[in-house]
Amino acid sequence: MAAGSVCAAASAEQLQQLLQQKDRSLVVVHFWAPWAPQCAQMNEVMAALAKEHTQVAFVKLEAEAVPEVSEKYGISSVPTFLFFKNSQKVDRLDGAHAPELTKRVQRHASSTSFSAGSNDSVKEDLNVRLKKLINAAPCMLFMKGSPKEPRCGFSKQMVEILNKHGISFSSFDIFSDEEVRQGLKAYSNWPTYPQLYVAGELIGGLDIVKELEASGELDTVCPKAQKLESRLKALINKAPVMLFMKGSKQVAKCGFSKQIVEIMNNTGIDYETFDILEDEEVRQGLKTYSNWPTYPQLYVKGELVGGLDIIKELKETGELLPVLKGEN
Repeated sequence: MAAGSVCAAASAEQLQQLLQQKDRSLVVVHFWAPWAPQCAQMNEVMAALAKEHTQVAFVKLEAEAVPEVSEKYGISSVPTFLFFKNSQKVDRLDGAHAPELTKRVQRHASSTSFSAGSNDSVKEDLNVRLKKLINAAPCMLFMKGSPKEPRCGFSKQMVEILNKHGISFSSFDIFSDEEVRQGLKAYSNWPTYPQLYVAGELIGGLDIVKELEASGELDTVCPKAQKLESRLKALINKAPVMLFMKGSKQVAKCGFSKQIVEIMNNTGIDYETFDILEDEEVRQGLKTYSNWPTYPQLYVKGELVGGLDIIKELKETGELLPVLKGEN
C-alpha cells in the first residue's frame, strides 16, 4: 500500500491481511456505501488524512459487499469507522464527523508513534494523555455513555445528581476508548466507573458523590454551572475582536473559516478565536443568542459584525479596518 493513500479491501481476507501488516501500528477502516453521498465526502477526508499520516493504513470497505464482516463488527449504518491496533479494535466512530475523525486519527497515531518494544514510553505517553483529559475541564466525569445518553445505571444516577445541583461538568465516554478505560483505573487506583474529578483530583465514584450530597458538601466541592447566556456574553467579550469559527486560526476546519482567517490575518489586527466544534452548547446557543444561523461569526467589542459575506463586503469597501478598530 503506497504511503499517503487509501486502499480498498474487497473481502474479509484482504481486510485481515491489512490488519496483520507489521509496519502498520494503526489501521482505520471506513465501512461505506456507493449510494451514500456522505461516504464520498468522508473518503475525501480520509485521503487528506492519509497524506498527513503516512504510517497509518486507511482502508475502504463496502459494507454491503462483505455482510459477514459488517455483522461481526455490528455495522448498521454508513459511514462507520473502526480503528485497529495490532489487529485489535480499539475505537469506533459512527457517522460523517470529519473533525472527530481527524481528532481520533491524530490521537491514535500519536499514541503509537514510538517503538512497540518501549513499554515505558507507552505508559508515560498514556499517563500524559490521562492527565490532560482529567484536567480538560474544572469538573470532569468519566462515564459510560454521555450525559444525554448514559449507558449504565450508575452513570445515569451520577449525571442526575450533578444536574440536580447545577454543577458544571464535562464528560468522557470510556466506551469510546479502551486505552483510557483500562489506563485510568490504574492511574487513579479506582477500579470502577463513573469517576468524578475536580481540579484534576479524583473525588470518587457514585457512592462518594452520594455521601457528599447527603452531607451538603457536594455544592462546595464542585463548580456551579454558569448560565449559558452569561457564558456566551463572557466569551464574546473575552477579547476586543473575537471570531467564532470551525477550528482555530492555526488550523481552520471549513472553507468559510479558512477564508475569514486569511482576511483577518491580512489586517494585522489582533484577534482571538473560539472553536465551536469543541463545544456543542456554545455552537447551538450562540446561533440563537446572536440570531445568526451560521459560522463563522465575528464580534468586535461584544457586538456582532457578521459572517464571511459581511466581512468580504467590508473589506471591499475599505470599512473593515475601522470596524475592527471599533471606530464604526
